[in-house]
Amino acid sequence: MSDSGLSHRASQWIYRGVWGVLARCFSVPHEPPTLPAAPSVTRTFRPSDGFLSYLKFHFWIILTLIDGAILFAWVIIYANAPRVGAWLAIPALIIAVLPDIIAYVAIHLRFDTTWYVMTDRSLRIRRGIWTIREITVTYDNVQNVSVSQGPLQRLFKFADVQIETAGGGGGGAPGHHGGGGGAHSARIEGVENASELRDLIMARVRASRSAGLGDESAAETETSGAGAWSPAALAVLTEIRDLARRIPA
Repeated sequence: MSDSGLSHRASQWIYRGVWGVLARCFSVPHEPPTLPAAPSVTRTFRPSDGFLSYLKFHFWIILTLIDGAILFAWVIIYANAPRVGAWLAIPALIIAVLPDIIAYVAIHLRFDTTWYVMTDRSLRIRRGIWTIREITVTYDNVQNVSVSQGPLQRLFKFADVQIETAGGGGGGAPGHHGGGGGAHSARIEGVENASELRDLIMARVRASRSAGLGDESAAETETSGAGAWSPAALAVLTEIRDLARRIPA
């Protein structure tokens, strides 16, 4: 086996060990989120492997810059004061290596804890490392859906789907505040089929709006359609009838 293969297996072994400990300590869920009394779940998915490679790419660039600066500073100190440099060798190594391990594990944690669940009425997004956050976006609140993809994202073959909603989309705090007018947004990041996903969400939005309120029952829909009277109109007519009955003959 090559050295790169051994290095990869070693990093995976370290990650799984640390991940297992953290998952037990913080009760990190292993399964995708569920919606209470949810309609049929049509799709459950996670970010693509290209998204994980993209995160690692940034990790190695930052690691090289920071560790290179630490090494350069240590070499300068050692060249001017060998005893001080020797004394600082172990602390410098710890400062350089320990954050790298933490950052590497955090990258995998971010990837493994991100889930997306689509139903015929809403979309639920779960992500987070230290604090697991979930946001539910109902199709009734969606105003716009767009795809964003930068040069590096194209290189790693994934894109993000940005969902703009009115009033926070039912999720509140986990959403990202958008540009004004009370609008909020949610992001599906790191997916390969971003355009297909955008079209699917917009199709659900159109279906939800053409059907009226997403939570109305079939019986209410049939009554409204058959009698051609809205619930508000029926309530007014009932009130008029009751008033008429109380009028003395």
